[in-house]
Amino acid sequence: MDNRRLSIVILTKNEEDNLPFCLEGIPHRYPITIVDSGSTDATLNIATKRGCAIYQNPWPGFAAQRNFALERSNLKSRWVLFVDSDEVYPARFYEWFESEITALDSIDAVMVPSILYLRKKRLRYAPGYPIYHPRLVRRDTARFVTNHTGHGEAIASTCRVAYTDIPYDHYFYHGEIIEWMHKHVDKAAQEVRLQPTSGAMMTRRGRLSVLLGRSLLRVFARFLYHFVLRGGFLDGKAGLEFSLMFTWYEATIYVQSRSGGAVHRIPIDEVEKLQESGS
Repeated sequence: MDNRRLSIVILTKNEEDNLPFCLEGIPHRYPITIVDSGSTDATLNIATKRGCAIYQNPWPGFAAQRNFALERSNLKSRWVLFVDSDEVYPARFYEWFESEITALDSIDAVMVPSILYLRKKRLRYAPGYPIYHPRLVRRDTARFVTNHTGHGEAIASTCRVAYTDIPYDHYFYHGEIIEWMHKHVDKAAQEVRLQPTSGAMMTRRGRLSVLLGRSLLRVFARFLYHFVLRGGFLDGKAGLEFSLMFTWYEATIYVQSRSGGAVHRIPIDEVEKLQESGS
């Protein structure tokens, strides 16, 4: 096994708008594997043209899908970098990997920071940096578990972890507010009851979130945190929009916690109709 070789894994479902830009940022020397959970648009055609290996697996959640990629997609490299389709890694990250691979021999996972972009505008303050995610992992020793939110992923607590200060760019929102809200109503339902997951490595943010629990005060605190405490007002309109979006999300969690977590799910075709009508 070539210790210096890296494979890229991208999880997809209907990502034809994001995937081309994501693929452009990946050096051609690295093989790319797509794990798709049922795309009906041009996602797989785009991946095929780039020469990606493609695997299909119904969506089981982030942690389980990443483990599927590690265990069942015929990866050969020792190291695997998970890149979401709305993310782009800078060239210097790959250069850092190549230069530091020997030093990483005793590590199972690398926590990588992200920079968020709202409508392609870089948010310098509002999110509250640093925001770390376990993205670079050893294929043979690292595994993912569901984190305290019930929908996100964490690296297993048994993994040896390192950190890099080279961030990737996350273009998480382009203005599709109805689709974003629909997705986050479902996420909110899973996040009603925060609790540590056995065997998961928790970040400082995660521990603080569990400690605060669920209360109405948390809704107002979310806005103050992003817009005032972390300086979101310095990001201008984008900072305000970001702060309001995640305050709405916090309020949605609170309301669902008061109603027992019941969720009325709108069919996705109805969501698309609403988007087309601009309602």
